[in-house]
Amino acid sequence: MEKIQEGPENDRKEQRVPQKQHLTGCLLSAAFFGALGSSFLYGYNLSVVNAPAKDIKAFYNLTWLSRYGEPAAAETLTLLWSVTVSIFAIGGLVGALVVSYLIKVLGRKGTLLANNSLAVIAALLLALGEKARSFEMLIIGRFIIGMDSGISLSALPMYLGEISPREWRGSIGQVNAVFICLGVFTGQLLGLPEIFGHVSRWNFLFVFLAVPALLQLCTLPFLPESPRFLLMERRDEARAEKAFKVFLGKTDVSAELEEVHAESRAQNTLQMASALELFRNRAVRWQTITVIVTMACYQLCGLNAIWYYTNGIFEAAGFNKATIPYITLSTGGIETLAAVASGLVIERIGRKPLLIFGFSAMAVCFTLLTIFLHFQDSFSWMPYLSFISILAVIASFCSGPGGIPFVLTGELFEQSYRPAAFMVAGVVNWLSNFAVGLLFPFIQNALQTYAFMVFVVVCVLGAVYLLIVLPETKNKTFVEISQSFSKINKISQMPDKEMEDVFPVKPGQVEIGDGLKGQTASPNDINSFTNDINIKDSNAVEMESSF
Repeated sequence: MEKIQEGPENDRKEQRVPQKQHLTGCLLSAAFFGALGSSFLYGYNLSVVNAPAKDIKAFYNLTWLSRYGEPAAAETLTLLWSVTVSIFAIGGLVGALVVSYLIKVLGRKGTLLANNSLAVIAALLLALGEKARSFEMLIIGRFIIGMDSGISLSALPMYLGEISPREWRGSIGQVNAVFICLGVFTGQLLGLPEIFGHVSRWNFLFVFLAVPALLQLCTLPFLPESPRFLLMERRDEARAEKAFKVFLGKTDVSAELEEVHAESRAQNTLQMASALELFRNRAVRWQTITVIVTMACYQLCGLNAIWYYTNGIFEAAGFNKATIPYITLSTGGIETLAAVASGLVIERIGRKPLLIFGFSAMAVCFTLLTIFLHFQDSFSWMPYLSFISILAVIASFCSGPGGIPFVLTGELFEQSYRPAAFMVAGVVNWLSNFAVGLLFPFIQNALQTYAFMVFVVVCVLGAVYLLIVLPETKNKTFVEISQSFSKINKISQMPDKEMEDVFPVKPGQVEIGDGLKGQTASPNDINSFTNDINIKDSNAVEMESSF
């Protein structure tokens, strides 16, 4: 057998085949407790107000009577309840607008920890509003918990994306979606009449908000900050190295540190970009458009309409009112199972196929739901087909669109653009959320059983856009993902851009930095070095040419 000669070329080949990183207890703990006090609360607040709606309205009416000596008018009561529900999205929008500034000052983990104070304050206001006979406390509490959700839905995916090895980044990122689903399911479960969905116990539903926040507050301080944040924004290499070692469970993290250094050298700027700069910079134009389209489809695809108006949809489908809370509970269970399944296969199948499949399947299921609702009065068994269609819509959503948009927002941008990207994604997310909650009743009144066809159009357009524009991002570095957009952005993504940051060019000569400081090199020497960089970065060049 011929012995393979050792040399630089073989070393390069070995470096291009990294060993798969094992998940560590620290990484799993950060994902679990980070999501428990963040995305779990968001999901919980999506469903928690459904069960006690009638009891809360009765409390509003009783409070109005005690203050003004007469019951509240039907229009007033409807307005108060609408504000209570919709102000959650307004709070989320405010949280999304301030999150980029918070993570710059406090860091990723620090922002999550500080955010727990909002959850505790909101829990107190919502739980004590009945005792204080103040519906204003409930409205303010919903606004504050909305702010908490707006901050956490940006800070948590950013934190998880930056602490995860690239071969596990999708699976760890899907923890965010799994806990949103668990939160929805928990809100439905605790809202059952046998638990807290009772006229004398509904305020305990809001006391529960403090429990996940306190658990996160007790555990997250013992886990490291994002090593990428420490190295690239705080310039603290010692803490970054220690954080990498703890998260990855190994002593030699030189490759991870070098990857971060390479990303830092390849960036156009080391300053954190603003949202305005994000829109102005042609190098990230299609990444920004992709995040906006994906996040808008995430909200406008119709799932929130099902959550907001589940009871009405099931009543229209012909189900008995007494059984609807238990039927609704099954939807939360299906959602959770589908999200878990997506997290298990995302690193094998990839982000792009799951997103396209999810939106396409939702379009088919919404079409079937429209047909079944249209003929529900003709056949006694038709409501059951409507119920199956709703479950299929939920499962399709959670197979990809339910969590991957948050993963993509962290993957499509390098470090200096990431906070601004999450702020833009958050604004689009919450504005779209508010639009669905506000407009769907009018759409339903105008189109009747054809209302869901609006969501079919959104899902189809989203799937077509992703098929044409989005490259696959699994198991790629952030630099490689950015390079894959260079052709569509119509920019030249040259390997020697990184080299120019290391070797500043002067007129008539090139000065070599670091170990060869003080020496000069000719343009031929630089070309030779560029060829070597091209060999090491062949994966990025192959992706660019294929795109």
